[in-house]
Amino acid sequence: MRIGTPKEIKDNENRVGITPAGVKALRAAGHEVIIERGAGLGCGFADADYADSGATLGTADDAWQQDLVVKVKEPLESEYRHLRGQIVFTYFHLAGVPAALTSALLDSGTTAIAYETVEDARGRLPLLAPMSAIAGSMAPLMGGFYLAKYNGGRGTLLGTVLGSGQGNVVVVGDGVVGRHACDVASALGAHVTVFGITPQYAAEFERRPNVRYVLSTPENIAARLRDADLLVGAVLRAGARAPHVVTEAMVASMPAGSVIVDVSIDQGGCIATSRPTSHSSPVFVAHGVTHYCVTNMPGAYPRTATVALTTATLPYVLGLAEIGRAHV
Repeated sequence: MRIGTPKEIKDNENRVGITPAGVKALRAAGHEVIIERGAGLGCGFADADYADSGATLGTADDAWQQDLVVKVKEPLESEYRHLRGQIVFTYFHLAGVPAALTSALLDSGTTAIAYETVEDARGRLPLLAPMSAIAGSMAPLMGGFYLAKYNGGRGTLLGTVLGSGQGNVVVVGDGVVGRHACDVASALGAHVTVFGITPQYAAEFERRPNVRYVLSTPENIAARLRDADLLVGAVLRAGARAPHVVTEAMVASMPAGSVIVDVSIDQGGCIATSRPTSHSSPVFVAHGVTHYCVTNMPGAYPRTATVALTTATLPYVLGLAEIGRAHV
């Protein structure tokens, strides 16, 4: 089968859908791979690395014209013209992007396979998990950065000062994002409250220092947000728009200069005041609260993110290529 990987064009998106190691594996299985020139430069993979691995280098058109296109992020409007009924394997997050993309996919007859909806035999989401882990780990770090006074924050350090934990972090959601956000915030020394809907997780979360697990109800969340320095939105409804579990009134009750990092934003956001932002313009202020709602957070660390993502996706790419070859 012929497989193409174009360069990502979303704002500051430096991940790539296939690494040189992935090219080698695909070539060993008898498939052709076409990589757009420069596709891997943002995460440290030179064109020569791809050529040495057996890929053919070409233009964006060359990469998109193949039977199976492997990407990282959803096609942007300028890429809709490339949709022609091929298989496109990438994150789509259709619940959180303009409806025009869904229309373009349907009109072109494209077979769109979304990383975030692929389930394994146990019902888990193995292609969403690695990026959820990175975004969750990033959330306290981004929050801590914008809590600095010179960034408009209230001036609270998330950390330990002479043995005393500083900062109140609220994590809404107890999945992969919530676990990683909790791990990092707790390790920094902050006081962390995790709101979840799976009470049997409580003991696991509370083994971490300075962590409380609380049943997620509107009343419980509202009470805790009144003195929160950082709120991390980590709610997932697989394949669907995230519910707004934090209302605008709750946001308005938060201290001036506090920060929200809504990791759920790629599925529409779980906080009523959230709206998508980019790495070039990552934050806005609503009700005196700084909102960080970047829709491709892991793109900030493209080397780590690409390796983690492609380790998970490559077996599926190989499987799709074999299925495609069998039907040629």
